[in-house]
Amino acid sequence: MRILLTNDDGYHAPGLKILEAIAAKLSDDVWVVAPADEQSGAGHSLTLTRPIRVRQHGEKRFAVAGTPTDAVMMALARIMADHKPDLILSGVNRGANLAEDVTYSGTVSAAMEGALAGVRSIALSQVYDKQGMGDTVPFDAAAAWGERVLRPLIDAPLEPRTLVNVNFPAGSADAVKGIRIAQQGLRDYGRLQIVTNRDPRGYDYHWFALGPPIDTPAHSTDLEAVADGFIAVTPLHLDLTHHASLAMLNQLYT
Repeated sequence: MRILLTNDDGYHAPGLKILEAIAAKLSDDVWVVAPADEQSGAGHSLTLTRPIRVRQHGEKRFAVAGTPTDAVMMALARIMADHKPDLILSGVNRGANLAEDVTYSGTVSAAMEGALAGVRSIALSQVYDKQGMGDTVPFDAAAAWGERVLRPLIDAPLEPRTLVNVNFPAGSADAVKGIRIAQQGLRDYGRLQIVTNRDPRGYDYHWFALGPPIDTPAHSTDLEAVADGFIAVTPLHLDLTHHASLAMLNQLYT
């Protein structure tokens, strides 16, 4: 089995090293094609206005100066074009990708790109419970449970254009209560904070930051699963059509 690893935290991210260790337990044919720099929040964006440069770091290791989507597209269309991967793993992300996070997440979007290309794709994220931890975020739960979560998913009969989103709870590996299949949750909107400062020339500049989450965990959601100490496994589908509204909208134009 040929496995492609990517992420949105960048080629040198600690979570990618964790993912490499997990993937090595599943296959001896593991490739890395990841963004050269951090691309958190890039979503499913594709670079169209500047050239994309690729740097090779080893026999099966490449860094792409672009978004997670750029990295997956470059892997499938150029770097691995002669022998495409059987599985794409994206992560392990530093931080949760729960609920509406998936619409912003470069980690999840890399898996989306793989699913669009017909490759089985799984996104993995490590939740942590304290802001400002940087590279000290512990990946213990992901490292200990990653193989156990992934093995059943490798041959699972997923529908076309479906990906799987996995979130490991914060805390030690021993504290994980198990694996729970969960639907995507939804938080109250309003987490975004804008931090404003002034540069030496007297002009304001702004940082987007996320404040404390306003969770509204419903029964069987990914938010609830992680809050309860479980690994959340959520299938996501790329058909965004709201089928229940089709009939109503058709009536508007008849």
